Amino acid sequence: MPENQNIEWKESWRDEYLKWICGFANAHGGKIYIGVNDSGNVVGLSDSKKLMEDIPNKIIDILGIGCDVNLLKKNGKEYIEIIVDSSTYPVNYKGEYHYRYGSTMKRLVGA
Repeated sequence: MPENQNIEWKESWRDEYLKWICGFANAHGGKIYIGVNDSGNVVGLSDSKKLMEDIPNKIIDILGIGCDVNLLKKNGKEYIEIIVDSSTYPVNYKGEYHYRYGSTMKRLVGA
């Protein structure tokens, strides 16, 4: 299953991925998988326990929304699924608004 309007794969976590969560929330929702490469193969995470604590807290503290964050396992490798629901109000990341278009994320500018 390739990346698309509702699915994004990342090999490791970076706080800048909060922009993607913001973009999904402002669009139609979606899922981000951490520990999965661009081909959709699970590569695993070495720090999944810490990320399972950090990611939900950052989403709430920085974006002001709640998301389901699940620890999954495939072939003995752990990865994280973040399920983002579409928001009923505009969500911003540090004062910027983002939106998911197809398999890309764009910063919204203007009124």
